[in-house]
Amino acid sequence: MANSSSGDSVVDRIVRLISAFPQDVADLRLSELAERAGLPLTTTHRLVGQLAGHGLLETASGGTVRPGLRLWELVNRASPALALRQAAMPFMEDIQQVLNQNVNLAVLDGWEALFVERLSRRGSVANRAQVAGRMPIHISSAGLALMAHQDRALQNEYLGQFHDPYGKLTADDVRTLLADTSLQGFAQLKGVVDPDTWGIAVPVLNRRRRAVASLGVVVPLREMRLQALVPALQTAARGIARGLAEA
Repeated sequence: MANSSSGDSVVDRIVRLISAFPQDVADLRLSELAERAGLPLTTTHRLVGQLAGHGLLETASGGTVRPGLRLWELVNRASPALALRQAAMPFMEDIQQVLNQNVNLAVLDGWEALFVERLSRRGSVANRAQVAGRMPIHISSAGLALMAHQDRALQNEYLGQFHDPYGKLTADDVRTLLADTSLQGFAQLKGVVDPDTWGIAVPVLNRRRRAVASLGVVVPLREMRLQALVPALQTAARGIARGLAEA
């Protein structure tokens, strides 16, 4: 695969290009896309044309570019998240029906929680977790539930590189959060992402008792029904785990 003068392969440049679209932004001007991807405008123009020819990107008459339907089709056709979402959806719908609040499903990707599904309704509290969106482990109940139920080596690797850009938390602080989460069997963060909300999440465990996903809710801060919320989430998480094992 031919490399650019910077040493990037064509695959590297294509990945940077496709990854440059920010969350919640449907399209970008070609110049914006080039800047975000860190590519020359001429290279961006050429690659966009080739990808659009395969339906992976779409171009509009106004000079804007957006992800194509073909990209969505290919990603969803064989995505490992598909089986997880299918197993989880009935349980997520049940929980949302009872709470009338946000319910989310996340997996661990690097040092972030990647949200693969979210259910919400009109009138529910604010929820920063978006489908295909990411949040750092230490500010997300979903992330804490996931990392607290990984093997010790991965936890130590994460804590060894941990850095809070705002300087509010140290690695020892996060270690304590993970230990509390592991002991309790659930994670909770009050008013961290949004001052008026409370995030609660439980792990979906495989046979080795490692978290393959987390199931969480975002409720008003005044909502203090842990005794009802946590058992319901844990029952749903076990149901999801059984569904994955049978898939």
